[in-house]
Amino acid sequence: MTSPGPRKSGESSAAGTRDGESSDSRPPASPSGASRRRSVPTAPRAVTSRASGVVARGWPPVAVAVLGLLAWSVAARTAGVPDVILPSPGDVAAALAEHWPALAEAAGVTALTAGLGVVAGAVVGAALAVAMAASETTRAVVRPYVIALRVVPVIAVAPLLFRWFGDGVGARAALAGTLAIFPVTIATYQGVAATPEEFVALARSVGASPATRYLRVRLPAAAPQAFAGLRIAAAAGVVGAVVAEFLTLKAGIGYRVFRASTRLQTARMVAALGVLALLGVAFYLVPALVERRMDWG
Repeated sequence: MTSPGPRKSGESSAAGTRDGESSDSRPPASPSGASRRRSVPTAPRAVTSRASGVVARGWPPVAVAVLGLLAWSVAARTAGVPDVILPSPGDVAAALAEHWPALAEAAGVTALTAGLGVVAGAVVGAALAVAMAASETTRAVVRPYVIALRVVPVIAVAPLLFRWFGDGVGARAALAGTLAIFPVTIATYQGVAATPEEFVALARSVGASPATRYLRVRLPAAAPQAFAGLRIAAAAGVVGAVVAEFLTLKAGIGYRVFRASTRLQTARMVAALGVLALLGVAFYLVPALVERRMDWG
């Protein structure tokens, strides 16, 4: 049995030419499904999805507010109650439009007082939480005073604070801060204490100092609970600022509410309460927005 002889050079070149023609004549491969999917811009979809989520979360409270306003309007018109007892939504809207400059200025004063108090209370509360988490001894010393600060009514503490610090913005902010200390302290302490010990051990094994372990391990782990406490403290700070304005009769939303109440200007009082409610909601949402933008990496 004889083996086939070598192919002639002409045959080889012809075969190569045929192979080249066949390869060159093939149409280019179409992009895969994954490539096509990647080529589609995703930004509009993301924006649409985010907008749909906002609408889905926002329409229930809006619907409840509209139904509440309708029921309020019907009750004010049909119940036969004097406007000094139950003003209509239209009367409240008119009072809001008429006295908006004064209400906006008062809201600014209350926001300043509450903001200073919340910041001071958050700093003190975070320091107390770190001290409580440091050792059993400091926890046993600090915890009773934190609890006592919470259970004593703020209206009972106010006269003492005003006697010490006067009745200016600083004293009113100090009163608001007393309401902010407790939620920040307890929430931050629980977050720090709940840090997984394997994370702390890993940081210790690479030579991290105690301060670095707190800043890079414990505080990021405690951040969700700390910000939850800060949201509660922010709302409580607004309450403390309004109570201080009630007691000192100084400028602010609390003073505007008290003044309208004593003059039987119910529509103006309800308008001031609406502004106060919006201010409290804004204070509650600010820590959530800050938390979303924090980089704990």
